Amino acid sequence: MVEPKAVVFECGANCSCNRNCVNRTSQQGLQHRLEVFKTASKGWGVRTWDTILPGAPICEYVGVLKRTEEVDGLLHNNYIFDIDCLQTMKGLDGREKRAGSDMNMPSLHAENDSEAPPAPEYCIDAGSIGSFARFINHSCNPNLFVQCVLTNHHDVKLAKVMLFAADTILPLQVR
Repeated sequence: MVEPKAVVFECGANCSCNRNCVNRTSQQGLQHRLEVFKTASKGWGVRTWDTILPGAPICEYVGVLKRTEEVDGLLHNNYIFDIDCLQTMKGLDGREKRAGSDMNMPSLHAENDSEAPPAPEYCIDAGSIGSFARFINHSCNPNLFVQCVLTNHHDVKLAKVMLFAADTILPLQVR
């Protein structure tokens, strides 16, 4: 996958395929040697020891699932990630989809709702519990994109948040 899709539906527990099915990309665990390190000016960061090709799954953003309204007042927690498939289609830090790609987003609106997108109902709080994904830094030219992935249900409000390589990422590259 070299660009974000609206939502990716993968095989899950109710599928008769095995764990090695090609439609279980986000469920294969870490595929690359990654390192959390102290940067010179941006705090902690993450880099790879391997060359990562575009479209490769990097990791899932994990933490404590919370209602967005519970964390709205937390000013000092930089590890909140809204589960907002409408916005994550743009990718991490606003990376746009590539020209000419076909992206259809399932409707999240009720029939009589206005056209304004609803506020995300859930978020992932990795402030106290999470994986190395919480140390991936912001970039104005990101080499990752965010992808909403569903496996065992079809509720986009509770999608897994996965990070995929948008470009070739070279070993020890820092952006």
